[in-house]
Amino acid sequence: MERYYQKEIETASREQIREWQSERLVNQVKNVWENVPFYRKKMEEAGLTPDDIKSVDDLHKLPFLCKDDLRDNYPTGLCARPMKDCVRIQSTSGTTGRRVVAYYTQHDLDIWEDCCARALTAAGTTNEDVVHVSYGYGLFTGGAGLHGGSHKIGSLTLPMSSGNTDRQIQFMTDLGSTILCCTPSYAAYLGETINERGLRDQIKLKSGIFGAEAWTEEMRRDVESKLGIKAYDIYGLTEISGPGVAFECSEQTGMHVNEDHFIAEVINPITGEVLPDGEKGELVFTCITKEAFPLIRYRTRDICILNHKECSCGRTHVKMTKPLGRSDDMLIVKGVNVFPSQIEAVLIKQGYPANYLIVVDRVNNSDKIEVQVEMTPEMFSDSVGDITAREAELVAGLKAMLGIYVKVKLVSPKTIARSEGKAVRIIDKRNLYQQ
Repeated sequence: MERYYQKEIETASREQIREWQSERLVNQVKNVWENVPFYRKKMEEAGLTPDDIKSVDDLHKLPFLCKDDLRDNYPTGLCARPMKDCVRIQSTSGTTGRRVVAYYTQHDLDIWEDCCARALTAAGTTNEDVVHVSYGYGLFTGGAGLHGGSHKIGSLTLPMSSGNTDRQIQFMTDLGSTILCCTPSYAAYLGETINERGLRDQIKLKSGIFGAEAWTEEMRRDVESKLGIKAYDIYGLTEISGPGVAFECSEQTGMHVNEDHFIAEVINPITGEVLPDGEKGELVFTCITKEAFPLIRYRTRDICILNHKECSCGRTHVKMTKPLGRSDDMLIVKGVNVFPSQIEAVLIKQGYPANYLIVVDRVNNSDKIEVQVEMTPEMFSDSVGDITAREAELVAGLKAMLGIYVKVKLVSPKTIARSEGKAVRIIDKRNLYQQ
């Protein structure tokens, strides 16, 4: 049984990590200055040249990059290598605007797969495991990243992609899948279906690596209970490389950032000031080893906290919390900031499946919010009076969490469409009234 544990890197001293980061940052800044006119212009506007960046201490001098910059430079404006040197692209869905296309050299792919192999190893994967990859393949980064990481370890890899739940479960039982990789919402659906069919004793899963959408600790416990596994979080963005930028170890008190490839900062989202360990702010990443699509000080819009506290697993790389919200997922209802994760936590705490829909509307110039919540079959068999009482209980719980009234509508089992990719949680009808 072999483990893909890169001890000399993952347990390196802080001094060694800083040395790697400083050397690679200096080289990366020269790379973008020489090969990406957009970066050069931004640095010139900030009064900078590569000579001004001598170590990680100078990182704060560099200008930020945001998603609009990536969209405005679609499709090749931020690529630092000629097309003949690039071997693959990955892309965002483009559902919130123009697509972002990320380019990879073979070197970039090797790094990405290496990071995913570290994540799989931290979840207990060895070359004797069967890795069941149910993330989407194609332009989406999820499937490709964990697929490559599994190959690095030498595990038997099942490239299932998303969808076709009957086939997923057939291969899971017939081939003895032990590691599941998919979105947490699809993991919950798989667990629900497996239990409904009475197949739980035929499932050999031991661990799951879930990401690509926000999920709560309550949802973690729910998925673990349904599938009989230990659930691990993984973090990544298409713009940075995909899954594997950061991952949980067995301690599960945050996700270790692969600091030999990515420098993480947390900033005040209003002032841009870099915040110290333990303070909540916006996560910013700098890619220091990527060749084709190296982003410098990229604002992720994810809210989190960094800490360098010693970890019992032995890894020394900084840990980031699970994202505590996103500015583009945040709803402002009656002047109150509302995150789907807050609502999900209340629902799961009260025993509901993690399948819900938030509908926000504006009636007579006043914001209204409704949460449609799917019941379990047992709940659905209750009387109307019991359902009314359940709705009132949820209304009270949501008001205690959010501080505002939220209408609750309980719906029958499997009424809300299941997602095999990223779950759709919000419908904001207020956009229809904007001029």
